[in-house]
Amino acid sequence: MVALNTLLETRTGQQLAANREWRIETALKPLLRDLKLATLDDLVDAVRHSPKIADQAVDALLNQESSFFRDTAVIELVAEAVGVLRAEQGQRRVRIWSAGCSVGQEPLSLAMLFAEQEAQGETLPPDIVATDVSESALCRARAGRYSHFEIQRGLPIRRMMRWFDQQGEDWVAKPELVRRIAFRRINLVGDPLPAGKFDVILCRNVLLYLPPELRRRVLDRFATVVRPGGLLVLGAGETVIGQTEAFRPSPRYRGLYEAVRPAL
Repeated sequence: MVALNTLLETRTGQQLAANREWRIETALKPLLRDLKLATLDDLVDAVRHSPKIADQAVDALLNQESSFFRDTAVIELVAEAVGVLRAEQGQRRVRIWSAGCSVGQEPLSLAMLFAEQEAQGETLPPDIVATDVSESALCRARAGRYSHFEIQRGLPIRRMMRWFDQQGEDWVAKPELVRRIAFRRINLVGDPLPAGKFDVILCRNVLLYLPPELRRRVLDRFATVVRPGGLLVLGAGETVIGQTEAFRPSPRYRGLYEAVRPAL
């Protein structure tokens, strides 16, 4: 258990609390079965001799739980804020970063919303960058392929029929939707962050898995790539309060955080 938890922390910065170490065995059971290994000790030995198996173990330990339009009110609030930014900034294209995008439901949900606005006469759809530490999750996101169970979680029938095609038992996002998103692999703790400045950064339920010092590091890193007054969206159980001075609760958008403008 300790060796696998250490591997996860070294690769991603994430930690499994002692009361959640049961997740290690549960998450790795399918990998043990695929590799025809009997015990976690056998897996630890395999990890030491195979970088590929180490990658597979880390991917299995990451929590990729997500759904379309998760916390719908939050997604709609982000869309509202983007509309205000468009009005305030004229012709400059708004930029959004979905950090820790898992297998792609969050950025695809945003892309659907903005594509529908565009069809109603809105111009300049935002640039959407989506990143995750897991390459296997990103492969799924780029493919836009979801099971019937995944597609039903949070996605209304109307949008499912408009933006996805059924292929066998799966549903696949239409290419014109996936093309609205730039997917790339980034470890938030240490990799170079995406170039340029963002108006909105979504990083929901990622900081929960980081120790306090790494949470602060990631939040301060976000501050270097967000425009003054730009917005940060965290999960319901996360906050910037007591962890960074770079963001504060937004006075305009309840539950979101605003980048602190530098003093003049």
